[in-house]
Amino acid sequence: MKLPPGALRHLFNIYPPFAAAGVCVREISPDWRRVRVRLSCRPWNRNWVGTHFGGSLFSMTDPFWMIMLMENLGRDYLVWDRAGEIRFEAAVREPVYCEFQLTEAVLDELRAAAAGGDKVLRWFDCPVTTADGRLVAAVRKQVYVRLKSRVRGDAAPPSA
Repeated sequence: MKLPPGALRHLFNIYPPFAAAGVCVREISPDWRRVRVRLSCRPWNRNWVGTHFGGSLFSMTDPFWMIMLMENLGRDYLVWDRAGEIRFEAAVREPVYCEFQLTEAVLDELRAAAAGGDKVLRWFDCPVTTADGRLVAAVRKQVYVRLKSRVRGDAAPPSA
């Protein structure tokens, strides 16, 4: 059973790893093209010096590009998170935010690149900022996309 965006948003907000990390999914658009996430700095998700724990900063960006792509590309594509990177820019105690915006141009680019059956690896930027736009962490996520073999008409197994 497929969940609508609002139901998934609610489940994310009670999902223990997100709830314990202080992650709040504030919006998932009806077309799965935009997600907004907030991370509050709480006593249980602070590091030794009282600022945001790096693992929480990274986890607030974790599944969204993959889910947005899966929902927009559909069942004919394999979509997986492949890699991630984080670079810390500022230590803060205030709430931080990340917004994910998927465009039709990116979807067209991925469809075209995967049309021949090749795996496609694409990096997405996920800047984590304060409310006034100051960069706290530069996160990058790499996503794997491939047209499924049943759609391609060949028997080649997908490679990772």
